[in-house]
Amino acid sequence: MIDLKNLNRRQMLRLSAGSLLAAGLWPGALFAEGKDHSEEFHFLVVNDVHYLDKGCGDWFAKVIAQMKEHKEKTDFCLLAGDLAEHGRPAQLSAMRELIQTLDKPVHVVVGNHDYLTQEDRKAYVKNFPERINYHFEHGGWQWVALDTTEGQLTRGTTINSTTLQWVDDTLPKLDKKKPLVLFTHFPLGPLVIGRPKNANALLNRFKEYNLQAVYCGHWHGFTERRVQDTTLTTNRCCSFRRQNHDGTKEKGYFLCHAKDGKIERKFVEVKFS
Repeated sequence: MIDLKNLNRRQMLRLSAGSLLAAGLWPGALFAEGKDHSEEFHFLVVNDVHYLDKGCGDWFAKVIAQMKEHKEKTDFCLLAGDLAEHGRPAQLSAMRELIQTLDKPVHVVVGNHDYLTQEDRKAYVKNFPERINYHFEHGGWQWVALDTTEGQLTRGTTINSTTLQWVDDTLPKLDKKKPLVLFTHFPLGPLVIGRPKNANALLNRFKEYNLQAVYCGHWHGFTERRVQDTTLTTNRCCSFRRQNHDGTKEKGYFLCHAKDGKIERKFVEVKFS
């Protein structure tokens, strides 16, 4: 058992991600100091659309129309992988055209279903160039998008060395005190089905940063893991053809509110009249 009361900041930062998770502690979020200068805004988080055919397109067009009807002005959308069902060029190009109709920036990450074969994700790269590992800033927040796939594999995966090296090269350029959001396809929360074997090795790299939220897909069901001030979630899918893995019937997405360096979210069920 870790005695948190007698640990100073340096000692805490030496702990592994696994120890921190087990202790319910995330030192970056815990030790964020100074006045928060982030803005107040809303954004959307969607996962696992699994576009297969025109029926999916017609259905998701209605989802986008519903998103536009929120009384809250949303600034952008995060789409946490599995845009397509089979990684085919026609499926991914159709998704690209659909999300453009949202008339907001949509930041995507690649999912295992966005591969045509175990090694071929050329259609994803063509339709969403420079959307493998990347980061951006918005409203005083830092947003990091990561590739956690291992080709088309669904279980027992390992986050690739290219992604880990990108994180190592990029994190020194980010502000440790500004709030940060990480989004990936494979779930990073502890004890979630489909979690990569080296998820802790990735999370350990963020332990000095003000990591407030982690949004993931792949597991079609709601999970929430609270680690001090950091919330790691998955959500129900937003797919016409696919079902939820946890047996729930609702399809939908998160509507999130960033304020004072924190995020509140609510699940919005897709409902069509």
